[in-house]
Amino acid sequence: MVAEADLGERIMRALILRRVGLIQSGVGGPLIVGDDTMPDVARLQNFLDRNGYPHHLVDPATDEDAASFVAAAPTCLRNLPWVVLADGTTLRNPAETELARAIGMNAGRSGTVVYDVAIVGAGPAGLATAVYAASEGLSVAVCDSRAYGGQAGASARIENYLGFPTGISGGALTGRAFVQAQKFGADLMIPTAVLSLDCSLDDGYFAIMVDGGERIRARSVVIASGARYRRPPIAELDRFEGKGVWYWASPVEAKPTTGQDVIVVGGGNSAGQAAVYLSGLAAKVDVLIRGPELADSMSRYLIDRLAATPNIELHRRTELVALEGSDRRLERVRMRDNSCGRETERDMRHVFLFVGADPATQWLEGCGVGVDKAGFVLTGQRAGAHLETSVPGVFAVGDVRSGSVKRVGSAIGEGAQVVAALHGYLSGAQQATA
Repeated sequence: MVAEADLGERIMRALILRRVGLIQSGVGGPLIVGDDTMPDVARLQNFLDRNGYPHHLVDPATDEDAASFVAAAPTCLRNLPWVVLADGTTLRNPAETELARAIGMNAGRSGTVVYDVAIVGAGPAGLATAVYAASEGLSVAVCDSRAYGGQAGASARIENYLGFPTGISGGALTGRAFVQAQKFGADLMIPTAVLSLDCSLDDGYFAIMVDGGERIRARSVVIASGARYRRPPIAELDRFEGKGVWYWASPVEAKPTTGQDVIVVGGGNSAGQAAVYLSGLAAKVDVLIRGPELADSMSRYLIDRLAATPNIELHRRTELVALEGSDRRLERVRMRDNSCGRETERDMRHVFLFVGADPATQWLEGCGVGVDKAGFVLTGQRAGAHLETSVPGVFAVGDVRSGSVKRVGSAIGEGAQVVAALHGYLSGAQQATA
């Protein structure tokens, strides 16, 4: 792929087009048996979609073969969804890690390998670090607990990223970066949940403890674990997550909104992008923000787009206070206008929450990496080490870094910038042990 540029380009294009064709046609990959309104069906579809993995959904209510297949099982085993693999293996409502192992997404790792750099997080910052580090000859491992792309990977359209005047979806942008990192030889371990970081250097290396009791050893570490959308204090929120309440707006979650009303909560770019995307499917999109205006938190082009879209309505100083419904789905919401204190109820089946984010840094506890009051990683405390943390050899990039600009472009820039710092640290460490 690398040594023969022309041949490598042809092979890469062929493989990418083949994968795109499989995804679009629904041919190949696991078969999901269930109703597309089931929360667990949406969960499994979203997981496979976010990882660019082909799959196909069949509903026993409309597909005779699927109905016969389910009917042949013992009554106690008929709870859907099922996932049927190519070899005939049937997984009954599997967890995402179980499904990933079954379809070979995450190959086995050797505990004897020592990487030049281990990157935690496969969002734009982590993928950029992987691409630039691997292309410059460093051995690279990348871990992410769910899928490549991070929050950006769920964005329906990014229109202010350099070089894409008509915009590009977050999934397409980060999917290309994922393949690019693979091309240069990075080991992408997805899904792999990181549990802790050992900075004691007992054997001379950092150790990242991951699920399954394994550990990844590396000479340096880049923290790119990003941030997770915050769960606002709404009554019954946990009951309806995955049953009408979502923290991203991918095609899987958007499809059921066709012709219906939806609510988007939040005033940042993610909320704006989701509202614009959903407006092409939903009858109406109500955007709820707690403040008086959007100017402080959203890019101007998105503010103008919201204002110009006839089926988007902005509700200022308004928040959700309660959710109601059945065990199967969300049915009603209660909103409060904070300017007057008046509460109203509405029938509603679709709510998308984008209300800020908390840093994914719990796994750093006990390793000595400094964080600010909100939990974001502190960097630049040593002169000339803008992206290095309080622990030499451990760096932070992207949304997880305190003071970073929460934009895709800046995250990718930091991912490229940190590679020079990695080279400096690794060469210094090598000289010290020589």
